[in-house]
Amino acid sequence: MNLLQLSWKNLINKPLNMALSLILFALGVGLISLLLNLNHQIEENFNKNLAGVDLVIGAKGSPLQMILCNMYHVDNPTGNIPLEKSRAFLNPKHPLISLAVPLSLGDSYRGYRIAGTTYDILELYKAELDEGKLWAQTMEVTVGAAVADNLHLHIGDTFRSSHGLVEGIEEHEHDFKVVGILKPNGSVIDQLILTPTESIWESHEHQASADSPQDSSETVPLQESGAEHDHDHEGHVHRTEPPADYDSLTLRKLAEEDRLHLMEQTDKDITSILIRFRSRTNIQALNMGRSINENTDLMAASPPNEIARLQTNLGIGTDALKVLAWVIVVVSGLSIFISLFSSLKDRKYELALMRVMGGSPGTLFNLILLEGLLLAVLGYVIGIVMSHVGLTFLAGFMKSAFRYSFSGWTFLPAEAGLLIGAIAVGILAALIPALQARRTDISETLAKG
Repeated sequence: MNLLQLSWKNLINKPLNMALSLILFALGVGLISLLLNLNHQIEENFNKNLAGVDLVIGAKGSPLQMILCNMYHVDNPTGNIPLEKSRAFLNPKHPLISLAVPLSLGDSYRGYRIAGTTYDILELYKAELDEGKLWAQTMEVTVGAAVADNLHLHIGDTFRSSHGLVEGIEEHEHDFKVVGILKPNGSVIDQLILTPTESIWESHEHQASADSPQDSSETVPLQESGAEHDHDHEGHVHRTEPPADYDSLTLRKLAEEDRLHLMEQTDKDITSILIRFRSRTNIQALNMGRSINENTDLMAASPPNEIARLQTNLGIGTDALKVLAWVIVVVSGLSIFISLFSSLKDRKYELALMRVMGGSPGTLFNLILLEGLLLAVLGYVIGIVMSHVGLTFLAGFMKSAFRYSFSGWTFLPAEAGLLIGAIAVGILAALIPALQARRTDISETLAKG
């Protein structure tokens, strides 16, 4: 029987002591691993969806709420902003802004948000069409890959929206029609239902009769700006549809026409505008957010700053939990030490016999050390398995609550470092008992029987 087998036999000889040490060790390792994976995947999702947006402009309220709502789509809007006061930011010729994506939010379908917007959002998230076509006419939608997969939507399907992000509340009377599905790209756009801004306005104005006189702002001719938008007798906008083989320049041109059209709707509201600067080194651009907050009724927030602040606040809590987890690991190490040290009294005669049979002091030292290592490695393995199984179950809950995908089987390099830490704790816990075993006095022990 080799040392490894002998160590294992010694451990299972006292199953309750072994179980206590393993449970404590596994809990500490599992909690640390779970926190490492959660932090990594949350940060990955947050950073991936920043999408190079420098500024979000919306209604006064909480800056963080505005970012979470308009960029991550996990919160409610802070309110709406009048196009009359925000039209300057939509101007394609703005000297500081290279991309401005208007968003009109408020409705959803079975928990997935409907966003009234322009084709600029496709450039923002580098999204591509998978099948069908892009939304063009009022009440047409192009859905993200996750929406199509989870809700089993196909080209030609129709549905009615609900108010807010809660399923089944206050359904509107107008039907949306699915005309296209986007390719999956791992960003928040996979979770969105995209439609013209006019669709959002219309779904909230269904009380008006079809023959009501149209407001002049809805029928302003745009020949001077070059935008090609026609309106039927119901006020529906008919815009130029992108060709099947569209490219980014074509989409940019059509999006600019849409923005010019929105600039004319002075009596309408939108939820927010996502801004990307032409240059991040321009002083005027860097001061734009502060200028908006100080001099207008609008609010501007920087996504990187707000997300960094959120991650810092979350980090305080996770750091505290990590400290607690390491305390559990240390306590489990103390449990291993007490278990091995107390067992030496009962095993002195056995150890002395091993010496008589040719075992060296080093053999006894290695035997006890190996027992500590076995407990540490087994505790680590059980803890890692518990962590990833727990995260798998947690991922299902987080996906249903926040529509973000989390994986329970993503392994981080930091977990290898955690193994080294676990082995170190096991060695330290077994070191003193191993030294005691090494110093076993053969004659004295055998004389006592």
